[in-house]
Amino acid sequence: MHHTTVDPSRRRGTPGPGPRTRRPYAAGFTAALAAGLMLTSAPAAHAEYAGTVIDTIKVGDSPNDVAISPDGTRAYVTVGSSDSVSVIDTTTNRVTTTIDTGQGASRVAISPDGTRAYVTGGKMSVIDTNTDTVTGAIDVGASPYDVAITPDGTRAYVTDLGNDLVSVIDTNTDTVTGTIDVGAEPFRVAFTPDGTRAYVTVVGGTVSVVDTTTNRVTDTVQVGGGNTNDVAITPDGTRAYGTGVDGTVWVIDTTTNSVTTSIPVADILDGTADVAITPDGTYAYVTHAANGRVSVIDTTSNTVVETITVSQRWLVPGQYWPLGLAITPDGTRAYVTQANADVVSVIGHSSLGSLGSLTGLF
Repeated sequence: MHHTTVDPSRRRGTPGPGPRTRRPYAAGFTAALAAGLMLTSAPAAHAEYAGTVIDTIKVGDSPNDVAISPDGTRAYVTVGSSDSVSVIDTTTNRVTTTIDTGQGASRVAISPDGTRAYVTGGKMSVIDTNTDTVTGAIDVGASPYDVAITPDGTRAYVTDLGNDLVSVIDTNTDTVTGTIDVGAEPFRVAFTPDGTRAYVTVVGGTVSVVDTTTNRVTDTVQVGGGNTNDVAITPDGTRAYGTGVDGTVWVIDTTTNSVTTSIPVADILDGTADVAITPDGTYAYVTHAANGRVSVIDTTSNTVVETITVSQRWLVPGQYWPLGLAITPDGTRAYVTQANADVVSVIGHSSLGSLGSLTGLF
């Protein structure tokens, strides 16, 4: 049984032997608290924001990533401790089935037509979403981690931490058709809406820009802020938002491939993990790696307008990390995995159309 849980807080460096994973920094976090360090207070909430936790869903220990089907009816959650995927009915917010991948379960992406889910692990599992059964497994390198599917659904790109490559998969044949040398330890990948470019976060605070026609790196963007974690592209394709271990969110102008701003979101001890952008492009939501919170960024002003507590027990060392994050296609709900716990938090918008401070989880 093979599963790898990767903590986005670890500073990546020269790898040792075997699969490379990010190491939890709970010990350092606890030491900092013992030393009397004070965490940065959350930014003041915008007056218009209000919201609640709609539901808390038990999915198994150590949920990592979450992806929502294009029609919004199901959420697929990777559960690393059991090498499985929990399928949630988003109408009832209950788990309807659990799929044993047999290959590990780290990250998940769903095809644009909603017929297949791709799950990384020891190999990449292919799930038929009509039957919720595994139909195949693809060998994609030493340490496959993230997976993203092109907007036209013809290819899947998989980051390979172990070989410093991105593997390109033909989704018609589910075979690897090529690899891309993008730099050391590629972590996350996201496509522009027109599918012509892929943005890949790599070690050392950089982002590699890949031309998807030639599958070659055409630009490298230095974003700073230590190592990079996640990246997401706005629906109009003009900007890329990404997270770093130093608690900032950087913004890239995709026309010039230059950083236009860096947004302070979390204390350096907390770090930032996943980022997701609403379907209308007005807000970016960011999970904090180690303090039980989710921040909301107004993409017009590029300022934090709300910081949401999803767990009141975030001070417990190594517990309750908000990690994976996905927003429903209609933009009304966000699903957040709680790494090192066994739940997914469902965040609901108020009638004002945005997220707010949450209550009732713990």
